[in-house]
Amino acid sequence: MTQMRTHTCNELRMEHVGQQVKIVGWLENVREVGSTLAFAVIRDFYGTTQVVAETEEMVKAFRAITKESTVSVSGTVRERDSKNPKLPTGEIEIVPEKVEVLGRCHYNELPFEVNRSREADEAIRLKYRYLDLRNPAVKRNIILRCNVVAALRSAMLAHDFLEITTPILTASSPEGARDYLVPARKHPGKFYALPQAPQQFKQLLMTSGFDRYFQIAPCFRDEDARGDRSPGEFYQLDMEMAFAGQEDVFAVIEDVLPPIFAKYGTYDIASKPPFRRIRYNDAMETYGTDKPDLRIDLTVKDMTELAHGTEFAPFQEAAMVKLVPCSGSELTRKQIDKLCDDVAVQAGQKPYWVRMDESGALVGGVAKFLAGHEQALRDLGLVPGSLGLIAAGAKDAARKTAGVALKMLGAAVPGHMDEARYEFCWIVDFPMFEIGEESGQLEFCHNPFSMPNGGLEILEKAEKGEVDPLDIYAYQYDLVCNGVELSSGAVRNHDPDIMVKAFEMVGLGEADVKAKFPAMYNAFCYGAPPHAGIAPGVDRMVMLLAGEASIREIIPFPMNKNAQDVMMGAPSPVEQKQLDELHIAIVGVEE
Repeated sequence: MTQMRTHTCNELRMEHVGQQVKIVGWLENVREVGSTLAFAVIRDFYGTTQVVAETEEMVKAFRAITKESTVSVSGTVRERDSKNPKLPTGEIEIVPEKVEVLGRCHYNELPFEVNRSREADEAIRLKYRYLDLRNPAVKRNIILRCNVVAALRSAMLAHDFLEITTPILTASSPEGARDYLVPARKHPGKFYALPQAPQQFKQLLMTSGFDRYFQIAPCFRDEDARGDRSPGEFYQLDMEMAFAGQEDVFAVIEDVLPPIFAKYGTYDIASKPPFRRIRYNDAMETYGTDKPDLRIDLTVKDMTELAHGTEFAPFQEAAMVKLVPCSGSELTRKQIDKLCDDVAVQAGQKPYWVRMDESGALVGGVAKFLAGHEQALRDLGLVPGSLGLIAAGAKDAARKTAGVALKMLGAAVPGHMDEARYEFCWIVDFPMFEIGEESGQLEFCHNPFSMPNGGLEILEKAEKGEVDPLDIYAYQYDLVCNGVELSSGAVRNHDPDIMVKAFEMVGLGEADVKAKFPAMYNAFCYGAPPHAGIAPGVDRMVMLLAGEASIREIIPFPMNKNAQDVMMGAPSPVEQKQLDELHIAIVGVEE
């Protein structure tokens, strides 16, 4: 132990009774019982220990110390009369002979009680994050994160991957989100960019002759926050394999992740390999989402044809109508209305509903418009005693609403969700191209660096009009766990001819490819191996393992939803001298 202490605040037990000890930590609380008796709790990183002051002088000494000051306490360990079985140190206490203040807390009032910091407003918690992190419940998440990262690193090294760091200052690259730009002082008017991902560098490593690469990679994207996404920066387990395909990547991930999830997770059960493979189109049709939660046994049914045969205008006019049948529902009318409202908040539109009672009759909601279709609804899974939520509208809107309804129904109705487990799946066969919502033109659906299924031949057929570009699929895959997308990955397009042809499909020529991705294009012209990779998000993994709803709970110093570090005051103004050195002028900024 260090010179400052003989034991930590979680170390003393009955075998230490009678020993002279010294502990250090934060004064968590002092409870006085008269002028000659006080109970103090000292907390350090490891736990807490009770100290009992039994003289007027010692009671005064503790009374003079503000809570959350750091102190040193020397004294004798003895057995407690009133034991606390909930604490590891609950059988002993220290009778102090000396107490010394090491670092005084200069405030009598704290912004929140440390042990109840999670009840405080998030803005206050982030401003005083150093106090928030003293809360053992908050600290546990950071310790978990450390353990998970160590386990991931150990597992990847055991699979013969090399840990290689890639540059933080790089060139701006169109990868789907806004770059964080860094002005280059020695090159006026030019900028570095912080990497959205090490995508190009890891592919260049494969071209350089490295066989297996990984790193716990910091990534930077100027995007809005969500519950499962932190603005600004995040970390991922970035990996790439040369002379490898989709199944090779799957085999590594399926071997690495389940043991870590089972060991460190809130639940101790995780999917065993092989994970279930679900085609993207099948996932959208069956679950209404490409991020299905397979712990839920409900599925989405298509009732478009049936609905078009009714006299209900919203059904007749809808491009798609989806049904989510759920057996065993005993939800009240009030609960159903609340559930539909909650679906609308997430999906943007409210579902309709109908119930089939035990006699087989349709009741409630849109029942009168579906009269006469009872058998067809039974065939779709709406059996007696079932509740059905119905989504109608444009194709994408109906799918999204049905997917949200499925997830909420599965959680609301007992017996349909096996919650205490981690259920993984692969979403595969993503479309290579899509029609952009804003542009109305053909665009890459996900990753432009992915290998199309069919290679150059399928692209040439599409160019000739023999194949619809929207029917071209890519070797792209998502890793999903409990309804959360952990990662996207792909078999990479390592052939310059195929790469150019793919970009030509979206209106970009060879010159554009060379201009946007010069290093990668040139490297591939020197003989590149087939390669594939993936990058599961570390933050999202730890969030799932900790059972947290917000990703900010597992990040040591997170930004708020507006991408501000309220503790450090970032972003912040800089001095004019700094701007002048960078040849930057700030214009059009309103105070």
